[in-house]
Amino acid sequence: MTPSSVAKRVAVLISGRGSNLGALIAAQDASYRIILVISNVEGAGGLEKAQRSGIATSVIPHTGKTREAFDAEMDAALRAADADLVVLAGFMRILSDVFVRGWEGRLINIHPSLLPAYKGTRVHERVIAAKEALSGASVHFVVPELDAGPVIAQATVPVHPSDTPETLAERILAVEHKLYPEALKLLASGKVKLENGLALFS
Repeated sequence: MTPSSVAKRVAVLISGRGSNLGALIAAQDASYRIILVISNVEGAGGLEKAQRSGIATSVIPHTGKTREAFDAEMDAALRAADADLVVLAGFMRILSDVFVRGWEGRLINIHPSLLPAYKGTRVHERVIAAKEALSGASVHFVVPELDAGPVIAQATVPVHPSDTPETLAERILAVEHKLYPEALKLLASGKVKLENGLALFS
């Protein structure tokens, strides 16, 4: 694939303070620009970060809706905004298979472990309990199976004997802030794509 000279239009889905969102906003360049931030939680801190940067925001509550109905609302908002790529940044909802397949190859997430190890939740507690020497973060394509999509980029972080889940999480988050924009730029510039279930680099 030839790298595109037109910046990709990126939408970011959040549920909270928008820590990674802030890093993605700061790292915008010729490869991508964030045009919409959607939160399923009213008052999420990341909404204010987006608004301060002049980025459109939308709140789509998930309460009282089926997963499919909620995802259909999000899908409609993303398509109305003409989004090219969708980035999950602390979005605390499991997406329906229909939504994921509709954005296949254009939907990415960051997970605080060295995938395929430690999928799911309570990652830092499990890493510490297993006395791992290393942990880290992984940016991956989103597929219907949770945290199972092909990895685009990873970064490692040492696990110290004195670590608590909180201290490890804080150290990994600092690495995520560099890793996520780098991975998004690879996707936005056409240097990585999802093909036949694999991340292919060029």
